[in-house]
Amino acid sequence: MTKEDMHTYQPLQVRKNIALVAHDNKKKDLIEWAEYNKAILQPHQIFATGTTGKLLEQALSIPVVKLLSGPLGGDQQIGSKIAEGVVDFLIFFWDPLEQHPHDPDVKALLRIAVLWNIPIACNRTSADFIISSSLINQPYNRQYPDYSGYLSRELMKA
Repeated sequence: MTKEDMHTYQPLQVRKNIALVAHDNKKKDLIEWAEYNKAILQPHQIFATGTTGKLLEQALSIPVVKLLSGPLGGDQQIGSKIAEGVVDFLIFFWDPLEQHPHDPDVKALLRIAVLWNIPIACNRTSADFIISSSLINQPYNRQYPDYSGYLSRELMKA
């Protein structure tokens, strides 16, 4: 077995760090979803980009870690928190019918979420499945690839 085949585990606590993000045309849907799931979301730490964070804080009456607006770097901030192991899963109601100037950032955010093996929901149905999982309120060992082989290869090239 090579190092690329090995995996690392990160223990997720009962209190999850959940990133909630929505494009403008999907903010209403995300807020409605969050209000419906308020009791489930309350014990967890919520991270959100810009306006979405303000709207969530008002609607849910819970503190939200508010980052920059998506187009101003908020998507990248969420991606950074995923790479650092801070964010446990991502709910991103994105608008597939609208082009956005920060589409490369959106693609990068989704790529980082897949790379670090965190659950991702991009619509209400997938968000419902994630939030209603029995794993939401219990510890979980998240598995992700051990990238040390990749990193050592990169250092050898330099």
